[in-house]
Amino acid sequence: MGSFSIWHWLVVLVIVLVLFGRGRVSDIMGEFGKGIRSFKQGMDETDKAAPRIEGPVHDTKPAEPAPAEPQPAPRSDSQG
Repeated sequence: MGSFSIWHWLVVLVIVLVLFGRGRVSDIMGEFGKGIRSFKQGMDETDKAAPRIEGPVHDTKPAEPAPAEPQPAPRSDSQG
């Protein structure tokens, strides 16, 4: 009961063919194929536009060392 048998799928196929007709189903599948083809072409263009870079990339300057703790300013006592 949890899975569909071949008879279930055949009944669904017959209902779809009756509702949409044979020509309409082939048109839908053709449009679906065009969409997949367009998607694949878009993915290929993306791969060509942004080439893959393997390994670490060091385009930035090295990190600066952390600043030392601030030293207190020397006091100038006027009493001397």
